[in-house]
Amino acid sequence: MTESTFSAVRAGDEYAAQLAEFSDEYAEICRKQAVLAARAARLLARSAAYADALADSVVPAVYPPAERRALSRRSTCAALAMATRTPEQTVQRATNDAERLVNEAPAVLASLEAGRISARHAQTIIDQLCDVPTAGRAAFLEAVLPVAEETTNANLRKRARVLRERLHPESLTARAIRSEADRRVEFEPAADGMAWVHLVTTAPIAQGIIERVEAAAAESRKAGDARTCGQLQADALAALALTGVTPDDVMSSPVLPHPIEVQEHIKPTVQITVPALSLAGVSDAPATLDGYGPIDPEAAARLAVNAPSLTRILVQPETGAVLSVGRGQYRVPADLQRAVRLRDGTCRAPGCGRRARACDLDHSVAWQDGGTTDVGNLACLCRHHHRMKHLPGWNLEHGPGGVLDWTTPDGKHHRTEPDPAPF
Repeated sequence: MTESTFSAVRAGDEYAAQLAEFSDEYAEICRKQAVLAARAARLLARSAAYADALADSVVPAVYPPAERRALSRRSTCAALAMATRTPEQTVQRATNDAERLVNEAPAVLASLEAGRISARHAQTIIDQLCDVPTAGRAAFLEAVLPVAEETTNANLRKRARVLRERLHPESLTARAIRSEADRRVEFEPAADGMAWVHLVTTAPIAQGIIERVEAAAAESRKAGDARTCGQLQADALAALALTGVTPDDVMSSPVLPHPIEVQEHIKPTVQITVPALSLAGVSDAPATLDGYGPIDPEAAARLAVNAPSLTRILVQPETGAVLSVGRGQYRVPADLQRAVRLRDGTCRAPGCGRRARACDLDHSVAWQDGGTTDVGNLACLCRHHHRMKHLPGWNLEHGPGGVLDWTTPDGKHHRTEPDPAPF
């Protein structure tokens, strides 16, 4: 064996040994993560059972039994969410999944605790299991668990869907009718002035929308439009929704309107916070669109021109303090309400992101207890956290500058501050 060959063999052995060390350690870390995930599931399931057991003693009897149980659970989830800086709905979903895992799929939980599957594998099984009627669940779990222990989560998702369809005792027609009730539209902010609009609807309608959008984009493309296919499809859908432009219109005039042209058709009731210097044209500091966040000054100006109902709020550029609140709306809310909603931005419970305009204006110190109706005693709370604040063990202190100090039933303290000025 030559020296070069010997060196190559030695390097190969060292690489193999080091790779084995990396892979073994990584596998062990993943196994420990699975063990911790199983431990978290057991804890969440226990917390839910405990909340149910104590609901009658924790929640006032003025509420009916079912509502007492729901409030007790939500109070428990809220405390866990605040302790971990996790969205409350995330904890609620995790708790529901944990109960299914612990109570309905103990074999899957045991596999997770042993590190044979990951938390993602377990989640995939639970997601599919929740749509399988009780009569078919045992057969589904018996068939899907061996697959989970031998394959990737992506492959498991495909196999689990097939197994679910094969073993589901209910017809697809019946399930489709039930699922149709879940149709909805969701808005999700993205970066740099963009956003997602998610439509959940029936498959035929979704496919029909895609085909219409593709047809309109294709016609415009044939006419020499230089926009990309993705841009044209997005612009076609926006035009269809906001201006009524259809693929039939494109056949006769195959140039799709540009997003700026489409935007001119928006007639919203909007609230825009504008730095005073930007309004004067001597600064390019961004405006803030309520419910989204920073937008460029030009877009804010276009909305301001077209919106028949607009609240314009001027702020001092250095401090963000309110300088004036416009009164151009048909129905003008009280200045105090607007000031509080502007200050808070969202529900003031820790971790809650519900927009302020969808929240109650709560007296931190109740009116009947001598609380005043002013900025120093008002805060935006969504209906859920407004009710939860009054449950035994919860306490809220309203400090200077709109700072709220929350105390949870387990004695932990959490502070929330007003929405910071975005400039």
